Amino acid sequence: MEWIAENPMVALIVACEVGFWVLAAAGLVARYALRWRRTGMALLVATPVVDVVLLVATAVDLRGGGEAGLPHALAALYLGFSVVFGHGLIRWADVRVAHRFAGGPPPRRLPKSGPERLAHEWREWVKCLAACAITGGAVLFLSYVVGTPEQTRALLDVLPRLGWIAGLWFVFGPLWNLFDKEKVRA
Repeated sequence: MEWIAENPMVALIVACEVGFWVLAAAGLVARYALRWRRTGMALLVATPVVDVVLLVATAVDLRGGGEAGLPHALAALYLGFSVVFGHGLIRWADVRVAHRFAGGPPPRRLPKSGPERLAHEWREWVKCLAACAITGGAVLFLSYVVGTPEQTRALLDVLPRLGWIAGLWFVFGPLWNLFDKEKVRA
């Protein structure tokens, strides 16, 4: 735990991730347990504020002369994937909590195979590409607008890794489902 104390950016990333889930959970509790619909919706809608806090704090750290490193790269990665996948995660949790505690309809289960599953895998991969693009944009913004390329060299090293993330997601997502013999027969 002392490595978190030594690097406040790591603590900030952890705090933002925790903050996202605290806001989401508080929103769901307010909506369904307390029946405060507006308050619950406000808390759920506020989850992107966490992303803004993370981006601003990262920019301030670099602008103040901080040397870019892995924590800054993780902050950009978190930002990209949170922006793209955050809404879906909240919707996923909302449907399940509504079913469990408020008499809502049961969550729809995605088939394990077939064209509907394959279409889902393609949509998720396109979302991964969007998350990688947002991450890349955040990295370039932080590197060239907030800091200098020399100061942020380590941050720029994340760009090729985004290609690996997208490539692996493609292989184990749509491609895997396309050629999985068990799933093709179903």
